[in-house]
Amino acid sequence: MKAADYVRLVALAAIWGGAFIFMRVTAPVLGPVVVADARVLIAGLALIAWFRFRGFDTQWRRFGRQYIAIGVVNMALPSLFYSYAALHIPASLASIVNATAPMFGALFGAALLGERLNARKIAGFVFGVAGVALVARPEGFANTPMFGWAVAACIAACVCYGYTGVLIRKYAADAPSPGIAAMSQLAAGLLILPAAPFFLPNEAPSLLVSANLLALGLLCGAVGFLMYFRLIADTGATNALTVTYLIPPFGILWGMLFLGETLPAGALAGAVLILIGTVLVTRG
Repeated sequence: MKAADYVRLVALAAIWGGAFIFMRVTAPVLGPVVVADARVLIAGLALIAWFRFRGFDTQWRRFGRQYIAIGVVNMALPSLFYSYAALHIPASLASIVNATAPMFGALFGAALLGERLNARKIAGFVFGVAGVALVARPEGFANTPMFGWAVAACIAACVCYGYTGVLIRKYAADAPSPGIAAMSQLAAGLLILPAAPFFLPNEAPSLLVSANLLALGLLCGAVGFLMYFRLIADTGATNALTVTYLIPPFGILWGMLFLGETLPAGALAGAVLILIGTVLVTRG
C-alpha cells in the first residue's frame, strides 16, 4: 500500500465511524424507519446519478434479483437494526459491536462455502465472543432499559453483514461491485419506503438533524462506498477490509468529541478483545 492508500483507509474509517454519530443524532428525532430509509435512498440515488454521469452501467437488468437480495440483507435490515440501536445505546458502543461482522462472515464461509477454520480463526472467535460478553454487560447503562435489545440489534446487523459475503460469492460473483453498492441501496430504500409514512416524525427536523441525515446518506453511503471500492481496486480486498479495525476507535473518538459519550472500562476492554478477534479472523 502506498501513502495515499493509507490516507484513504484512515479517511474511510473516520467517515464510517461517523455513521454511528449521525444515526445517534437523527434516529431519536426522525425514528429508525425514516432514518434507515432515507440514508439508503439518498446514497443509492446519489451513486446512480454519479455513475450515469461517468457512463458506468450498473447492469441492473441482468443482476436485478441479486441487487434486491443484497439490498435486503446488507442494507435494509442492518440500517433498521442500527437505527433502532441508536435510540438506546451510545454511538461508540454500536461502532465497537460492528467490528464483529468479519467473524460472522468467516463462520458463514465455513458453514456454507466449505472454507477452512484454522486454529487462528477459532482463537479469533473466542476473543470476539469474550469481547461481546464484556460489551453487552449493562454496567454503566442502568438507565437504559432497552440496552440488551439494542446490543442484540447491532449483533443482528453484523450477522447480516457476515452473510452478505456468502450471498455475493454464491449468487452475485459476476455483478460489478459499484453496481452492488448503488443498486442494493436503492432497492433497500424502495423496499422500506412503503412503511416510512406510518413512522413519520411529529415535527420537521432541525437544520442540524437534516445535515446529519444528509451526511449519513451522501458521505457514509455514497462517498464511503466509492472510497472503499477504490481501495479494493488499488490495494486488494484484504487490505481494504482492514478498515474494520479502525472504525471503532473513530466511533469512540467522535462519540467523545461530539456527543460527550463515555464508556465503562468493561466496554473498552471488550472493544480491545473484539479488535484482536477481528484481526485473527481476517488474517487467519
